[in-house]
Amino acid sequence: MKKSFETILYSTLGLVAVAVILVAANFLVARLPYRWDLTAEKAYSLSKGTRTILANLDTPVQVRFYCTRNENMPPQLKLYAQQIEDLLNEYRHASRGKLQIQKLNPEPDSDAEDSAKLDGIDGEMLQTGEKLYLGLSVTMLDQKEAIPFLDPQRERLLEYDLSRAVSRVSAPQKAVVGIMSPLPVSGEEMNYMMMQMGRHAQEPWAVVSELKRDFTVKSVEMTADKIPDDVKVLMLVHPRGITETAEYAIDQFIMRGGKLVAFLDCNAVLDQQHQQNPMMGGQQGGGPSNLEHLLKAWGLSFDTTKTVADVNNLGRTHRGKQPGVVMLGKEALSKDDILSAGADNLVMIFPGVFSGTPIAGLKEAVLIKSSKNSQLVDPMMAQMAPEDVLKNFSSADKEYALAVRLTGKFKTAFPDGKPKDTASPDKDKDAKKDEKKDTTPTVKECKEENSVVLIGDSDMIQDQATVTAVQNPFTGQRMGVMPTNGNLAFAQSAVEQMTGDSNLIAVRSRATRERPFTVVKQMQADADASYRNQIKDLENNLAETQRKLNEMQQHREGDGKAQRFILSPEQQAELAKFRRTEADVKKKLKDVRRNLRADTDSLENRVKWINIAGMPFVVILAGIGFSIFKRQRFAAK
Repeated sequence: MKKSFETILYSTLGLVAVAVILVAANFLVARLPYRWDLTAEKAYSLSKGTRTILANLDTPVQVRFYCTRNENMPPQLKLYAQQIEDLLNEYRHASRGKLQIQKLNPEPDSDAEDSAKLDGIDGEMLQTGEKLYLGLSVTMLDQKEAIPFLDPQRERLLEYDLSRAVSRVSAPQKAVVGIMSPLPVSGEEMNYMMMQMGRHAQEPWAVVSELKRDFTVKSVEMTADKIPDDVKVLMLVHPRGITETAEYAIDQFIMRGGKLVAFLDCNAVLDQQHQQNPMMGGQQGGGPSNLEHLLKAWGLSFDTTKTVADVNNLGRTHRGKQPGVVMLGKEALSKDDILSAGADNLVMIFPGVFSGTPIAGLKEAVLIKSSKNSQLVDPMMAQMAPEDVLKNFSSADKEYALAVRLTGKFKTAFPDGKPKDTASPDKDKDAKKDEKKDTTPTVKECKEENSVVLIGDSDMIQDQATVTAVQNPFTGQRMGVMPTNGNLAFAQSAVEQMTGDSNLIAVRSRATRERPFTVVKQMQADADASYRNQIKDLENNLAETQRKLNEMQQHREGDGKAQRFILSPEQQAELAKFRRTEADVKKKLKDVRRNLRADTDSLENRVKWINIAGMPFVVILAGIGFSIFKRQRFAAK
């Protein structure tokens, strides 16, 4: 009895000691400025870009973190506030003391509340009538950046927002970015015609709004004969109907060292949806866009008659599987270029492909490519009849270039000089005078190496394809947008890299990173392919049987009224045979389609069970194994 009591006592004391040790260890480790990040993409560690920005600081930066700390603060925001504090502590440690952090609680009528107002931090009104603060300001000398409210819905963008604020105060000089497009990328102001048509003023695209936060953005007309001298990077979006004069302006912009990021398109479906003109009785805009003269001079071509159907990267819309919409992960992006290596989770909508060999002096790098299980199809067919495209799909066993970078010393596409103006003869006289005075000689070649990025889709940076609205959790009002994929980050990174600062690329790309089940996607593609030929053969067999039945029916009707309802025994037997064949083919077709759905569902269920029950099962087996090992060892003694 005494031995049994001692065993229970020692076991209890042992468990208490273990619990005390665990609590103490957790308390001590929680106060260390280090975290062990076990995520594959290191989502909870400072990126290399952030560390570089912090390491380059040569002047102290002050961060004032305003956070309400009382019982009215929602629990989820308390947890998020702690996460922000942890991240700020990592920033301070990585900056080696250059980043100074001040934590303030803006209570009503306090000095901290006055400081928050001066820093541009506005509290969010709660239902109780109190204000809740969760924002910060970053200051260096006379430069200041504020983040009025750190929304939990932008958690994956938290590091990027902080790093951008630090980067902006440490390098206040903004580069000038020109945006050239026939689309309303910069928004549309309300006018009388829009009021008559019941339309509302259009906000600038999210990509433009984001670029304005980091750069000085200028609009460049599609009819421009010269790109402004202060523009460092030109973003060209869907240049449908571009004139030779405008291409010449872009050509000379590149010759003098300007950088180009061009979004071309073979089928701009979002442009078609939003460029309607009721006064003209149809749709305006849409269709393809190209830079024929420039691409030809560089040795490339862009096919505006075909789009890529990629079965391995099949996208989905409200209509179901859509072969013209491709969802691209890391496997489709080049790891050798900083722009594409930092990107992920891209969605391209009916993209066109680039082909050709660059001329001597230029090097091509493919940034985005399709899988080998792809085929070029008609864009309109892919849009209007995706089921037919999938049914008749035949892999070309070829990877197609969807975005490329050209690097080297570019030569002009207009060696004979500026093309003649093809504008209307009623052109303004003053404009003619200005044209005569323009005697700037044509630059024939770049003095230094330059770079151009070409993307085969312009729909991918429109708001419908890139972002979703973020609402204030307290008032319900729209506060901004949240990326739904990596498209917005990719476009921003392309411009940012061209301006010379690429530190933020790695930070931004982490915000939309996903880990798709690439093995599962490949298994689903293989299953589809294995059944596709069976379904096609059965459908062809069914169509042939129905054609013969129709021919027999027409023959009966052509034999006159007397013979219309009378069939010979041979005809009756043939008709019965065709009907049996038709019923048999329909049954087989139904069975094949049911088996395809069953295989797909079975695959998804197996993956779910492995993810849900796999780890607990491994732990149980490990426990049983350890118990057996311990018992055998005890028995041996």
